[in-house]
Amino acid sequence: MTRQRRFFAAGFLTACLSGAILGPTGACAATIRVAVSANFAECCATLTSRFEAATGHRVVMSRGSTGRHYAQIRAGAPFDVFLAADSHRPTLLEDEGHAVAGSRFTYAEGRLALWLPAAGPGEDRSAASVLMSADFHHLAIANPRLAPYGLAAQQALESLELWEDLQSRLVIGQSAGQAWQFVASGNAEAGIVAYPQILAADPVRGKWWTLDAPLHAPILQQAVLLTGAESPAAAALLLDYLRSPEAALIMVRFGYLIPER
Repeated sequence: MTRQRRFFAAGFLTACLSGAILGPTGACAATIRVAVSANFAECCATLTSRFEAATGHRVVMSRGSTGRHYAQIRAGAPFDVFLAADSHRPTLLEDEGHAVAGSRFTYAEGRLALWLPAAGPGEDRSAASVLMSADFHHLAIANPRLAPYGLAAQQALESLELWEDLQSRLVIGQSAGQAWQFVASGNAEAGIVAYPQILAADPVRGKWWTLDAPLHAPILQQAVLLTGAESPAAAALLLDYLRSPEAALIMVRFGYLIPER
């Protein structure tokens, strides 16, 4: 984002928050269409509700895998903002001219976890020992080709030298959300899923173990303003809000790590 646009967006947001420019029915209100990675959907809903109340803008989310959203945006899907679960696809969109140069930034770092809903409270094994024992019929992960959390799950299993051994037990979801649903519904006894999705569940069943570096590469989740945005000023405000201290506190509560700004 250019310095001029950042200055405009910051000033406009300040005015919105003070009620000087618009309210819920103000003439400046716009609809912002956001393509959001499935793992971030629950957190995004909380964030955007705060943003909508403060600015009067309306945010419409489309959740799905980062890979599918990338393909849709390249094909001309009408999105204003892309909240990806990696840095690779936003970088590609910027290089290909589908995203505004300089608007890309890391809004959060994701975390991966092994989840066993049926595990008892006394379960004291490590994640590695649980995976190595393979005392489950199905292990759900997201598709490594479409979902960054699936790629991180593959990397973690490869680090433990279990990727090949567990191939026959893998249940592949098209997104982090679908992988989590496989486990939550009982269609898989275990899953390597997005840690924030476990925290968002109410109540959380069983036991989980976080799988952090160096088992997999950091999951750097990046946001970018798209060149096809119908309301670029409003979309820029939303991106600025994601960098705010309030947004950071909400993301931490949902289980994300916040990169240094």
